[in-house]
Amino acid sequence: DGLNTVDGHPEIEVALAELARLTGERRYLDQAARFVDRRGHRLLGTIAFGAEYFQDDVPVREAGSLRGHAVRALYLAAGAADVAVERDDRSLFEAVVRQTRSTLARRTYVTGGMGAHHEGESFGLDYELPPDRAYAETCAGVGSVMVNYRLLLATGEAEYADAIERALFNVVATSPAADGRSFFYTNTLHQRVPGAVPNPEVPSPRAASSLRAPWFDVSCCPTNVARTLASMSAYVATCTDDGLQVHQYAAADIRATLARGHEVAVQVQTRYPEDGDIRIVVVEAPPHQWTLQLRIPMWAATGATLHVGEERTPVSPGYAAVTRTFSVGDVIHLRLPVEPRWTRPHPRIDAVRGSVAVERGPLVLCMESVDLGASVNDVVVDTSTAPSDRDGVTFVRAGTARLAEPSWPYGDDDAAATAVDLHEVPMIAYHEWANRGPATMRVWLPELDSAGSSPVDSSSSQ
Repeated sequence: DGLNTVDGHPEIEVALAELARLTGERRYLDQAARFVDRRGHRLLGTIAFGAEYFQDDVPVREAGSLRGHAVRALYLAAGAADVAVERDDRSLFEAVVRQTRSTLARRTYVTGGMGAHHEGESFGLDYELPPDRAYAETCAGVGSVMVNYRLLLATGEAEYADAIERALFNVVATSPAADGRSFFYTNTLHQRVPGAVPNPEVPSPRAASSLRAPWFDVSCCPTNVARTLASMSAYVATCTDDGLQVHQYAAADIRATLARGHEVAVQVQTRYPEDGDIRIVVVEAPPHQWTLQLRIPMWAATGATLHVGEERTPVSPGYAAVTRTFSVGDVIHLRLPVEPRWTRPHPRIDAVRGSVAVERGPLVLCMESVDLGASVNDVVVDTSTAPSDRDGVTFVRAGTARLAEPSWPYGDDDAAATAVDLHEVPMIAYHEWANRGPATMRVWLPELDSAGSSPVDSSSSQ
């Protein structure tokens, strides 16, 4: 019965729900629910970015997709999911599912990044995903993990674990530098100019993406990355009364308690995602049947196999289940196809039409000028040849299109390249970019024919 308002940045809702779980005090959950239901009634007044910036334009239960300030929207969705689960509020839960699925399908970058606008750090419209102007704030990647983790726990559906994996490997892992001393606040997918090394003595503007910075004017991302990495073990596995579910793959020791106090323990042995071999070794098991479930990622639509003893079984995206009375020392061997592959965008994503990306397992790859030997802005790639993988390095056939400099960049004819010298160019994991000093970089690579280039014959190839 206090002030009829809400917080400007949704954060307290998840904390109140967790405090209610910890203490058993219903009033904390009721307060979180009150904040969620008040949202969308324009209680925060008018600001330059509009009520949508605060998600104060439409009630949570009525919204069709996440919108406005991306981090605020994701934190609010996480809080709403907590409230819905704890209060068994089916309509609220369905609203969060609807918004999350719509956002993943229409407003998410191939990296898992969210937020297409620098203005308002916000989502764009459906399929508005410009690579060179991507905001894709690191904290929004963390927020995506938070929301999808809650939906995974509530539903057991693999699509949410897939979204967590994508955001972890290609947004959260991208933010810190190799030495852990500088960070990206935003995560562009196309760096057109090399940029400048930031002054370590001066906080950097939050939108600067050319190189990682030690600190920012608003330094939420470094601390959020630290918090997320410290809690990584929570995302790896879950358990139910009758079994263990492994959602994320990393070398790990997992122990859980099933029904009636029975203990299970497994050791995960893997170099994933460097390769797709994942060995689950049973360390402790009760003397009765229980079920081990292993996630098969959506990107492994073909070629994934599960080996149990002498039995080899093809498995499809979702969860592969093994139910049996396990013995100590039993090995379940999952093999995932992590060979590099071309990825094409939906035709409605105008900004990258005619371009392709390269993925290898869960990793999105990118090309840096350090490896191309020239700026990546005029690169074209030959997709008639599949990406190759040698000694853990992915190569594509690419070259730089030599385009004529126009006096007016429009006309009735194609701006064909005079020549393109194709050669093998190494790709790197997107999370590794900008660790070798200033460079240009891009994830989406124009296809050779789509770039208006002349056909390439052997005389112009290397």
